[in-house]
Amino acid sequence: MKSTEKFTDKAEVYAKHRPGYTHEYIEYLLTATSLNAGNVVADIGSGTGILSRQLLESGLTVIGVEPNGDMRTIAEKALKRNSRFISVNAAAEHTTLDDNSVDLVTAAQAFHWFDKEKFKQECQRILKPNAKVALVWNSRDGSSALNMESAEICQRYCPNFKGFSGGIGESEDVFKQFYKKGNYDFRRFHNELEFDFAGFLGRYLSASYAPKKTEKEYEPFISAFTVLFEKYSHNGKIIIPNVIRSYLGEV
Repeated sequence: MKSTEKFTDKAEVYAKHRPGYTHEYIEYLLTATSLNAGNVVADIGSGTGILSRQLLESGLTVIGVEPNGDMRTIAEKALKRNSRFISVNAAAEHTTLDDNSVDLVTAAQAFHWFDKEKFKQECQRILKPNAKVALVWNSRDGSSALNMESAEICQRYCPNFKGFSGGIGESEDVFKQFYKKGNYDFRRFHNELEFDFAGFLGRYLSASYAPKKTEKEYEPFISAFTVLFEKYSHNGKIIIPNVIRSYLGEV
C-alpha cells in the first residue's frame, strides 16, 4: 500500500481525535520565522487541516498540499469559508507550487512518510531565499508507563507498527542530512493530552498502522486498549504524556 493511501477510511476519526499544537508552539514558530499576516505557508501533507487551521487563525495564507482524497476533503469542508486557505491535490515531492513562492514550509506528523531527498529538493525549489522548513510531531513521552504499554499492544496487534511517529526519534541523522549544513533549531513543548474512553480509542484507531474493523486484529486491539484505559484512567478520563517535537531550519 502506498503511504498516501494509509489513511484512507481513517480521515474522520483522524480529524476528530488527533490533537493540535499548543499556543506556545505556534507563537514560537511565528517569532522564529518572522512571519506576519499575509505571508504564505505551504503545509505539506496537510491531512485534515489540523495545523493549517491554526496557521490560518494567525492570519497567514495557507496552501494545504495533501494527496489523500479522504483527508483533503475533510480539510476543504472544514476550512472552505476561509479565503486564505488553498487546497492542492499533490504529493510532498511534487507540490506543483511555483518556484520561490512560499515563506515557510511546514510538515506536521508527515515528514516520516516522505522521500526525504526529493522533498528537500522540492522545498528548495518552492521556498523564497533564506526561508525555512518546520517539521513537527505530537509525540508520546517514551518514558511513560502508559505509553510503553500502549506500544507493546501496537507491536502485538499491528503488523505495520514501526514505533510511534513512524519510528523517527529525536537523535536520528535524518534531520542533520535534511537541513542545510546539518543546522536546525530543536525544541520540545509539553502538550499532555486528556481523553475520555471514546477519544482514547479514537486516538489509537487514527494511526496508519491501526487495524481496521474488517481485520482479525481489530477486536483484540480494542480489548487490550480497553483494559489499558481502565488501568490508567481516573473518573472517566486519561492523560497521555505527550510532547511537541519541533525542528526548524533552512534546507
